[in-house]
Amino acid sequence: MSDQLEDRLKILIVDTLALEDVEPASIESAAPLFGEGLGLDSIDALELALAIHKEFGVRTQENDPNNREYYYSVASLANFIRSKQAEASAAGSA
Repeated sequence: MSDQLEDRLKILIVDTLALEDVEPASIESAAPLFGEGLGLDSIDALELALAIHKEFGVRTQENDPNNREYYYSVASLANFIRSKQAEASAAGSA
């Protein structure tokens, strides 16, 4: 079964970073985005963080020690976005 948020993230990654040789569907949700995985670098991380903020309204803090964990894979990014959106809606209804 396909996860809609993960699918949106894959498209966002490919579009934001202009990965011309990569099909969004070919990105493994659990595969690393940096290093040996998709091979992204720190500049890509900044661009991706901006795109995620614009698309989903969530942001990471620059010096958050968990950033590496959040940006590890598409699946971890999706979990991060879901938790931030849940926090925001809980705060909004409080």
